[in-house]
Amino acid sequence: MKIAVVILNWNGRKFLEEFLPGVIAHSKDIAEIIIADNNSSDASLDYLEKNHPRIRTIKLEDNFGFARGYNLALKQIEADYYVLLNSDIEVTPN
Repeated sequence: MKIAVVILNWNGRKFLEEFLPGVIAHSKDIAEIIIADNNSSDASLDYLEKNHPRIRTIKLEDNFGFARGYNLALKQIEADYYVLLNSDIEVTPN
């Protein structure tokens, strides 16, 4: 069974810095973590490349908003289950 945790990001570097480490810590052994970037203009992608190079990143060519952004990203991900997670969510054990 393959699980994908998909986080849609748009100019959310501060949220990635604060909350992504918890997602990684509590999901890395059970799910693939994927960041779908809605054409951010902040340093989100630089932060991911420098600090989390093993996290898969899907770079969308425009800001497609919430629903279309996720739909475009999910078309590029193969999994049995998808967890759509906001970038400002704190993940805890269990």
